[in-house]
Amino acid sequence: MNICVFLSAADLDERYTRPAREFAELIGKGGHTLVWGGSESGLMKVVADGVQDAGGRLVGVSVEFLQAKAREDADEMVIAKDLAERKALLLAKSDAVVIMVGGTGTLDEATEILELKKHGHHTKPVVLLNAAGFYDGLKQQFQRMEDEGFLPLPLTELVFFAEDGAGAMAYLEESAGIR
Repeated sequence: MNICVFLSAADLDERYTRPAREFAELIGKGGHTLVWGGSESGLMKVVADGVQDAGGRLVGVSVEFLQAKAREDADEMVIAKDLAERKALLLAKSDAVVIMVGGTGTLDEATEILELKKHGHHTKPVVLLNAAGFYDGLKQQFQRMEDEGFLPLPLTELVFFAEDGAGAMAYLEESAGIR
């Protein structure tokens, strides 16, 4: 399975890097491929290292203005012309999406992927990996959107909230019929 992971390129605290490493190891040991932003920095590097160390493949999709930070030893690296093309390529190359902790770029990617799913442009499973309760507020906001009629489908059909990497992987493999 090709698993797209949206996440930060910042250097982060252990409460975020530990769950990222654990999930990365599950990707690699499961024989899956990481599809990610291609960066060789921060949490993106942590996950790519973990996947590669555990025997998984790396498919990066960087963007021209970040090309200097792209990982050189990825199995495949594509350079998109802009962020919109990058998001489209990441989705096209993946079978599932996991959203880890991140800033505005990660939030932009997450909301676009969910909006596309809401409108039926893809049916891929989407997981928000809620490391250290990072997405508790967003989960509450999504629940309010559902409760007040802003979502045309149940929240559980739109996104799965996982508290750890094992829960995220179990959901993805079950969605793919692997388990």
